[in-house]
Amino acid sequence: MAQSEHNEPLEHEPDDLYGLHPDAIQEPPTDLKGRLKFLGPGLVLVGSVVGSGEIILTTTLGSIVGFSMLWFVLVSCWSKNIVQAELGRYTVSSGEPFLHAFNRLPGKVPAFRGKKVSWYIYFWLLWIIPDLLVNGGIYGGAGQAIQAAFPSLGSEWWTVGIAIVAVIIILSGTYRFLEKFLTIMVVTFTFITVTCAILLQMTEYAITWDEMMNGLTFGFPAMAIVAALAMYGGTGVGTGEQTAYTYWCVEKGYARFAGAADDSDDWVRRAKGWIAVMQTDVKLTLLLLTCATIPFYMLGAGVLYRLGQEPNGLETIGILSGMYTTTLGEWAFWLFIIGAFFVLFSTAVSGLGANVRVFADGMAVLGLIERNDYQTRMKILRFWAVFAPIITATAYFYFQNPVWMLTVGQLFKAIKFPLIAGGVIYLRYKHLDPRVAPSWKADAILWLCFAIMISLATYIIWVKFIA
Repeated sequence: MAQSEHNEPLEHEPDDLYGLHPDAIQEPPTDLKGRLKFLGPGLVLVGSVVGSGEIILTTTLGSIVGFSMLWFVLVSCWSKNIVQAELGRYTVSSGEPFLHAFNRLPGKVPAFRGKKVSWYIYFWLLWIIPDLLVNGGIYGGAGQAIQAAFPSLGSEWWTVGIAIVAVIIILSGTYRFLEKFLTIMVVTFTFITVTCAILLQMTEYAITWDEMMNGLTFGFPAMAIVAALAMYGGTGVGTGEQTAYTYWCVEKGYARFAGAADDSDDWVRRAKGWIAVMQTDVKLTLLLLTCATIPFYMLGAGVLYRLGQEPNGLETIGILSGMYTTTLGEWAFWLFIIGAFFVLFSTAVSGLGANVRVFADGMAVLGLIERNDYQTRMKILRFWAVFAPIITATAYFYFQNPVWMLTVGQLFKAIKFPLIAGGVIYLRYKHLDPRVAPSWKADAILWLCFAIMISLATYIIWVKFIA
């Protein structure tokens, strides 16, 4: 968004949030206090990250294996942010969001209006299908939360209502409104969940030190393979969030403030400064999502596992509420229902807000619209904001099992992790301006995470499609 010379937001927005206008250039803050004023993309991302993966998939894994896979939950939280950060580095320095950046990958195939695009663009189109399945599980989980409070109407109909409200918010809301709206909802329920996990220690389900240590011994129970890999796909900064983050960074203004790359030392200084702001934002994302994810796993392992209960089907939200009622008393049922709705609904809104931007950008990459035709881009954005929720609500109407929908969808999304990480590595060495390149330590971590992701994706393909 536009800023004043004192780094305070102005009331108006530029006509094209994705353009690199010379008059939008400004100096980056030079200290932590100044950087904090420009944080935001990570908070919107947390609105999407902290949701179905944590409240459903993470607790489901805990209910199956107890504490034995705590280490894997931590790996899921911590192994993806380096990819997020390096994608952000490329976007801030180039002004190119995800699909335009990945269109630089080698292997061109025909598109529209005589254009040729990278093979990855068609891969992205294909992967919209499992994304819609995941979103159906998210909408359905939120619908079940409302249905638990108002059982006179089935969860499938509440899901339709949630889809309609999400559409209205996206069509009428601005980035600034969305940022504040999601932050309040996610932080509130995260605080409640952390409190509940702490109070668990005052009950008969208190977690022992030995159980915690057992969770760090790198066990991988065979009966939990599918649930564990689905949790990996659905927690932390997933492939959808890695993609979306570049668009939120552009709309926040990091790339515009740095300006188009040139040969001057001034551009290098500005670019490094705004990259530092982005990196602070990424660190905040990592901190918040870790604090939000671990308590859900603790409650699943500490309560549901000991009770022998596993979330599934139409009883998903009802069983999950037992984590709170067992710990705090029956009155906490309403606390959980309200909080679960907040988290799942914020995921639905944030995910839709990101997906419509990516979809509209995809149409530009494919050659169906001109990249700089901002008005047409907005029309496509509004179309997808209506069409996608209709499909997701319909999917829940058919399956009515959030755990199954999320598990299947996230397994497919997990396969994307090494593709995105590999693409980031390619961009880093082939297209990133060397003057703003990462340190060798960041490169080493990126390669390590790429190796982890390739191993897990290979394992998923072997288990689900070959063995």
